[in-house]
Amino acid sequence: MQTLYDTLQKYANVTRYDECYVSSILIEDGSFRGVTAWDLTSGEFFLIQGKALVIATGGACRMFGFTTYSLTATGDGLAMAYRAGLPIKDLEFVQFHPTGLVPSGILITEAARGEGGYLLNNQDERFMEKYAPAKMEVAPRDIVSRSEITEIEEGRGFSGPDGLDYLHIDLRHLGADKINERLPMIREIAMRFNFIDPIYQPIPIRPAAHYFMGGVHTDIDGATPAEGIWAAGEAGCESLHGANRLGANSTAECLVWGRIAGDEAAKYASSQKTLPPLPKESTLKDAEAQLFSRFSPDGKENAYALRKELQKTMDSQVGVFRTGPELETALNKIKELKQRVSDFRVTDRGRIYNTDLLSALEADNLLDLA
Repeated sequence: MQTLYDTLQKYANVTRYDECYVSSILIEDGSFRGVTAWDLTSGEFFLIQGKALVIATGGACRMFGFTTYSLTATGDGLAMAYRAGLPIKDLEFVQFHPTGLVPSGILITEAARGEGGYLLNNQDERFMEKYAPAKMEVAPRDIVSRSEITEIEEGRGFSGPDGLDYLHIDLRHLGADKINERLPMIREIAMRFNFIDPIYQPIPIRPAAHYFMGGVHTDIDGATPAEGIWAAGEAGCESLHGANRLGANSTAECLVWGRIAGDEAAKYASSQKTLPPLPKESTLKDAEAQLFSRFSPDGKENAYALRKELQKTMDSQVGVFRTGPELETALNKIKELKQRVSDFRVTDRGRIYNTDLLSALEADNLLDLA
């Protein structure tokens, strides 16, 4: 994002809508018309008319409680696309990164294993020898994550908080010089968030929800079935990754499909001599009412608590290993939670930085995608 921001400074003809929340994508007669947005700084609700749209809003792993995602990555773009009638696919393909820091979920990068870190169970064994003797700790992410959960489920993990039993990644044998030279950020994270110095102590880790292979259905150029709309990065699904991507391919995907989708959208916009017709007035009024009048201050449901229930369900029933009965239990629970959304209590009735309303909207988006 810093690089994107820096690059945008070169162009006087680019408008950034900082601190604005896009609430809906408007499609009429199969073609893009624009988006509705809410300016959190002023409270204004407005239409951005457009010839072309690129959806690049990332995934939705915040539906899980234990995830490497930032708190803001709640699948809003995917949920808006879904509600606008765009097909989404392959959302069941979620990558679990083998080394999320317990209990926060902060990513302990692949480099920790690439530089020679050991994965250890509670018997001090390098257990990857049983599962991938040739590759050991640097086996593909899905193999390492499955191996870790097997160790935990068979009782060879350490007891952790809120059911987050864990294993260790051990860097001690690398020595202080190598850790400080090659893995300084890992050391800083461990010290800041867990008060552990990996020069002297192993780091507690377990698999964390990390990446959505699925997203808005696109063709090989990132075009969606709606005229004038493309999707790129984690939000799009051109089926590049199959069921589980390789490490570093998310960055490659952003670079390649950012370029392809951006070029295609720009060419399309340039070929359109005029802006598309304005959406109907009733469409805009409905979108504004859906945003600001949907939830009552007298509702019985707490959006924050409901999101926690969703995350607990996803962590326990829809993790690395999944079974039919567990998925059915999770689906029934999600349907029950979805029924309760209409009764969300939003006590803040203002429009300026209404984080109470934002949280309710994000919980609703996560439930749609879950």
